[in-house]
Amino acid sequence: MAEPAAERILIAYATTDGHTGRICERLKQVIEDLGRQVTVTLLSEAGALDLRDFDRVVIGASIRYGHHQPVVSEFIGQHQALLESRPSAFFSVNIVARKPNKNTPETNPYCRKFLKSMAWKPRRAAVFAGRLDYPSYGFIDRQMIRLIMLITKGPTDPKAVVEFTDWAQVEAFGREVCALTA
Repeated sequence: MAEPAAERILIAYATTDGHTGRICERLKQVIEDLGRQVTVTLLSEAGALDLRDFDRVVIGASIRYGHHQPVVSEFIGQHQALLESRPSAFFSVNIVARKPNKNTPETNPYCRKFLKSMAWKPRRAAVFAGRLDYPSYGFIDRQMIRLIMLITKGPTDPKAVVEFTDWAQVEAFGREVCALTA
């Protein structure tokens, strides 16, 4: 008797500086280690896939200047019925989540506001602290982010590269996605 096909999971994401993609790759590794097949793609390219081929969908999105990229809400709006028909999850990546009192979907202002604005309610949501990489930013972004960091008591050295991501938290989220029930 043939073994049943492995469950297929789509991880689709939007990123500004690439760190959300790194988080997706770690999720993929964790989920594949649990016997699932995983496809990782940018949200801007996910519409070209037949989303009905996936048993679960995870959407990840970074924050820049307090907002997720428009493609995130557009994708969710276009595919809301499908997202609601199967286990789905959402995660947000932002520097504010470096603070212990702002690192859950309930306490992170950006994630809370975003989820409240959506009719779609993912079965699981998470917030991950991102990465600060001043040398890779253009002049204006570097100055704006330094100002924000000054106000919020974060690193302001223009040469600083600081990864705030709790990779154990990312891996736990991957296991939670696999444990979601239909």
